[in-house]
Amino acid sequence: MGLLGGVAATFAAGCGSDPIQPDPGTPTAPSGVSIPEIREGEDVIAYVTRVKGKYDHEFYKAVIGAANEYKEGDEALGIAAVDDLSRQNARKLLSNTKIGDLADRPMLEDAVYSLIIQTTDAPALEGARAWKMSELKSFLLEKTEDEIKAVMVGLPSDIIGMIVKLMSNDELIKLGQTVFNPLPGSKIGAKGYMGARIQPNSPTDDTNDILWQVMNGFAFAVGDVVLGNNPVSSEVASVHAIEEVLKDLLVTFKLEDTMPHCCLAHIDVQAAVEKQFPGSTALWFQSLGSTTDANATFDVTVEKMLNHAATRSGKYGLYFETGQGADATNGHGAGFDMVVHEARKYGFARALKKRVAEAQKAAGNPEEPWVHLNDVAGFIGPEVFRTKEQLVRCCLEDIAMGKLHGLPIGLDICSTLHMSVDLDDLDWCIDQIMPANPAYLMGLPTKNDPMLSYLTTAFQDHVRIREKFGYKVDDKMWAFFQELGVIDAMGKPTQYFGNVKYVYAKYLQAKGDPRTVEEIMNAQETASALDAVKKRGVFIAEGYGTNPWDLNPELDQYIRALVADGKKSILAELDPAFVATIPSMVKVWTGAKDRDDYILHPPTGEQLKEDAVRVVEKLRDEHAGKYDVQIMISEGLNAFSISDAGHVDKFLPALRAELEKAGYKVAPEHIVCTAGRVRAGYHVGEILFGKIADKQGRRAIVHVIGERPGSEHRAFSVYMTIPTVTYWAEPGKVDHDITSVLAGLADTTYALNADKKNDPVESAKQVVTQLNDLKGKALP
Repeated sequence: MGLLGGVAATFAAGCGSDPIQPDPGTPTAPSGVSIPEIREGEDVIAYVTRVKGKYDHEFYKAVIGAANEYKEGDEALGIAAVDDLSRQNARKLLSNTKIGDLADRPMLEDAVYSLIIQTTDAPALEGARAWKMSELKSFLLEKTEDEIKAVMVGLPSDIIGMIVKLMSNDELIKLGQTVFNPLPGSKIGAKGYMGARIQPNSPTDDTNDILWQVMNGFAFAVGDVVLGNNPVSSEVASVHAIEEVLKDLLVTFKLEDTMPHCCLAHIDVQAAVEKQFPGSTALWFQSLGSTTDANATFDVTVEKMLNHAATRSGKYGLYFETGQGADATNGHGAGFDMVVHEARKYGFARALKKRVAEAQKAAGNPEEPWVHLNDVAGFIGPEVFRTKEQLVRCCLEDIAMGKLHGLPIGLDICSTLHMSVDLDDLDWCIDQIMPANPAYLMGLPTKNDPMLSYLTTAFQDHVRIREKFGYKVDDKMWAFFQELGVIDAMGKPTQYFGNVKYVYAKYLQAKGDPRTVEEIMNAQETASALDAVKKRGVFIAEGYGTNPWDLNPELDQYIRALVADGKKSILAELDPAFVATIPSMVKVWTGAKDRDDYILHPPTGEQLKEDAVRVVEKLRDEHAGKYDVQIMISEGLNAFSISDAGHVDKFLPALRAELEKAGYKVAPEHIVCTAGRVRAGYHVGEILFGKIADKQGRRAIVHVIGERPGSEHRAFSVYMTIPTVTYWAEPGKVDHDITSVLAGLADTTYALNADKKNDPVESAKQVVTQLNDLKGKALP
């Protein structure tokens, strides 16, 4: 998973404890689309024209959105069907509509759309224009893979996003079982194969944490797609260190031509790392949006991505992550539904894959673009969808759309702790999705990511999937695991299966250590190194339970306790007694009615209420432009991460001291926001700084906010942005694309000082470094 260039930036009753149970009879979002009756043979365009008296593009988008299976994200945009009858009627209308008529009416025309159309096969599209969507559906479900591939190259992304609306889950699975797009020279993405991206995340970017987690995956014969770390810091030096440790492991085991490594920082940072340290990177990553505006949130443009793709002429190309709902929740819904938005991201990826192939050809290399993507299906939260059934539906839609775009499509079958999901629900979801044969899933020591604090798939989930569904690991990596000795010639677990110390011993031997495997495994230094990783809050799965796919019972119990604590934390609010201890505290609040409203409807936490605005205006008048930094504190998704001893009580004075030492004029007050999200900080900045006379002067909001719960650290993040007054003066202009974040902060994860102790001062220094870097950057 990768957000904000590196970090973070569901389910039915009876299937997990839902912390939020709104009255189902009470509307919590805008009303949707009602289609009570349609005429025989009527299509979308005829219906829209009849009902509105003329063609209405906004209503056209809404009718198409109403054909979706219900999701909260569509409802929030007002484009979900109000009832099953309306949904079925919308599908009938869409089924009766010709591909050409839909292609002539794109949801939105912008640079992303133009690129998609430019890279869609025009003759193939022309041959399908007269087909009704019902005919396309029948074709995709009845024809061979080769016949489908001859047509799908001519399908614009909007059409692909629409056709999946007409399919049942079983039909989406059938399509997934028919079309495959393996990566060149591998079995990744081939029929009967299902791989893993090892996701070795560390709350502190500690390279030993990362190394041991990869070896943990290898101990279970898991990991064949990419070693892909989500970094906490996007500083070049930190990203380079991660790239090097991943590269070293692959080189040591002679796997660098079998599998790439990747640090999921922003693509510009990866390019900077490669420029400064040639050969240190392999596969380059970037999160993608569906529209020009959505991509701006990631500091991405079509031109930038094409330029980066044009440099990828070697073996390993590009890797993307996407997710239904990401665009709308960032304010870029543009009036159309989440499925079509997701399809457009795949179209963007398909276009970039072609550019990589062109770069390879220009360099005299074979046109074998190593380009793939995965969705992150449940990462955002209940504002997008909430139930396990919706998660399954989302993943099946994404598999079908990815495959129809000619891409190897992986999944992050995941959820957050503010959904009504438990660990066992994820197993159910996996079992429903696997028949569609995605290319890969994530792989971590447990289902709980120790840095991003969300639930995903564990190494031993892959072991269970292999046993239940018969899926294979890429042939080259399977041979390596046999040579490593964790599985035998028949693919069965050996005595070393699940033994991370054994893999560590083989790693050291490959680097020239003369000791025997047993000597290394039993050495005190090995035990100490592993213990140090665990003490930093990184989980390592050692051994297994009754079956090889069962987590060690003691670790399983601990992870379940953390999930329970996370569900408690998500509902917590800041204790007034703690708030009273914050020096020079100024209290403000957003428009969220209560904690439930805040969690289910994120926009309510992004703007201050009018009476709170007046509080900030009063502060602005008192400051009279004297200060260039304002510190703000919000509980975010975990109030305990703010109020726990050793957290903000220690970090806040260190932060202020380091900012002042760096020459910043820090306002004496600390703004404490109830029910505040990251964008509430931007709103405060607009009020505080937007009317200052020095229009080109830089002014900063440094926002300390509680992270998603679920890790043992109860961590908080610091979001910082320092644009000019001119930017602050324009409401909504300051957003995530010009913001930097330092995540995963807690008393147990602060950066180390000279004495190798976690020190809030060292982390405060990191904030100042990132703020200085932002200040030195040109604004877009």
